[in-house]
Amino acid sequence: MTSFKTLVQYLLLILFIGCKPKMELKSQKNLDSSKPNIILILADDYGIMDSQAYAHKFSGADTTKMFYETPNIDRLVQEGTAFSQAYANQLCSPTRASIMTGIYASRLGFTTAMPPRETYYNQNIQVPAGYYAHDVLEHKDNILIEQALNNGTSNSAVPTGTTFDNGKDELSIAEALKDHHSAFIGKWHIGGFGAKGYQPADQGFKPLAWYDAGGSAYYNWKKNWDNKEKTRFPKMPQENSEIGDSGQETDQDYLTDDLTVQALNYIDQRAQLKGQPFFLYFSHFAIHSPYQGKENEVAHFENKSTLGWNGHKDPVYASMIKSLDRSVGEILKKLEETGLDENTLVVFMSDNGGIDSKITPNGEGTNNSPFLGGKACVTEGGIRVPLVFRWKGKIKEGQWVDVPVDCTDIFPTILEATGYDAKTIAKANNLDGESVLPLVSDPENIRKGYSKETHYWHYPFNVIYNSPYEPYALTPHSAIRDGDYKLIFDWYGRFHLYNIKEDPFEKNDLSSEKTVLREAMFKKLMAWLRMNVDKRYWPRVNPDYNPENEVRKEPFHDLFSNYKE
Repeated sequence: MTSFKTLVQYLLLILFIGCKPKMELKSQKNLDSSKPNIILILADDYGIMDSQAYAHKFSGADTTKMFYETPNIDRLVQEGTAFSQAYANQLCSPTRASIMTGIYASRLGFTTAMPPRETYYNQNIQVPAGYYAHDVLEHKDNILIEQALNNGTSNSAVPTGTTFDNGKDELSIAEALKDHHSAFIGKWHIGGFGAKGYQPADQGFKPLAWYDAGGSAYYNWKKNWDNKEKTRFPKMPQENSEIGDSGQETDQDYLTDDLTVQALNYIDQRAQLKGQPFFLYFSHFAIHSPYQGKENEVAHFENKSTLGWNGHKDPVYASMIKSLDRSVGEILKKLEETGLDENTLVVFMSDNGGIDSKITPNGEGTNNSPFLGGKACVTEGGIRVPLVFRWKGKIKEGQWVDVPVDCTDIFPTILEATGYDAKTIAKANNLDGESVLPLVSDPENIRKGYSKETHYWHYPFNVIYNSPYEPYALTPHSAIRDGDYKLIFDWYGRFHLYNIKEDPFEKNDLSSEKTVLREAMFKKLMAWLRMNVDKRYWPRVNPDYNPENEVRKEPFHDLFSNYKE
């Protein structure tokens, strides 16, 4: 842990940017008695163009002409520092695993997100050598066209050190924040579908209300959350299912509102204690399906004249964004009321890109244009997300950082902001993340305080969503961003290469032009996968594949099997 002197020096040099001297002294005095509180708000399926502030950043459009309404999320941007090139994973569970541990999700075996699936653990069967108890036995979509590749598998639980973990026990962000009281509320989805020993309390959190699933109903949800019966997996080697707990009664009948009230009550309790700092991880289900809004807010958007802006045309979806935004506003209001505003860092992020209606089979969702693709894709529309840090009086207001960062960086950033020795912890636990706080004072990274230049993604699944490149189901993809360039490797045997700095909307594919760079980046990506991702999490050539039945124009080329040897 850093000393008081080091902490003050850091805050003066790094965090007190653009503040008046009087405010600096006041903030410094507040930090004498306690470390700052942290509130991490994680939205679900919230796209890069779903907030007015971000949509204005990338399109230049007048926010009053937009369909969605996000005044409170925009307030975070106005009162904090926003990142224009922040990356999550292509799906929610991998991002949640990375936030929890500071490690690339695929290194942990989190390669996808899924509804409840059979695992070695919940089927109570022997785990084969080289596998993990919470690896799923199989996960695949109902894709009817010929497939050259079979899916890899995926882990479903972050190891906590149980007898099923074979000595593995990942340090969670709550466990690392030893001096903080950590609480969790909302969507978990990294606990093996209700497996005992892998829920929020087992990762160092006080559970307020939580559900270990990918989605939830927004009305009448409590029965499912509170169900202790092993209905779905009766063979689980535990007495009861630990799928969730709906928490305190709030008299709210809409899920987003209910969770918000429980979060506000927690902040009130911590404010009254006036002692130990707190870390609140508020993991929303909004705006994940099923699409269910509040009747009066749906009606508001049905009659709004700007319906259809940028392809945003679903009043229910818009109402769910409004509820999410209102929740953010209530959190900010509560911080002001309790006097915690100046000693609380608020972080807002989404877990993946928005579900893009252009590539989903049912046409539901948002529209990420001008970004390419959406959730489940490793194009920018699927992985580039909003990320904002707001700390009143300490982080510069209204600032944008254009340096690429990713979700593994959240863990060490929060550690450093609260005065912990983030670098030592990161080294000891082999983290992939790096604190982004140096970018707050040096947004162009001139001093190279943030040294990470390479980012990785891995998704070894055929997916029912259509590819943004062709009218067929997505094939397994992996990607590397190295400096300004991003290479997407389609395991079917194709490449896409972009200069993201100059071409953020991925319109100019350079893979045929810059062949030397393409091959160098491909080798770097495969070397990383080979070193860090177990082969069971790679796709495999389908032995029953019949090329004569292939509907794609290009033939399948196996470019990866030699790397598996």
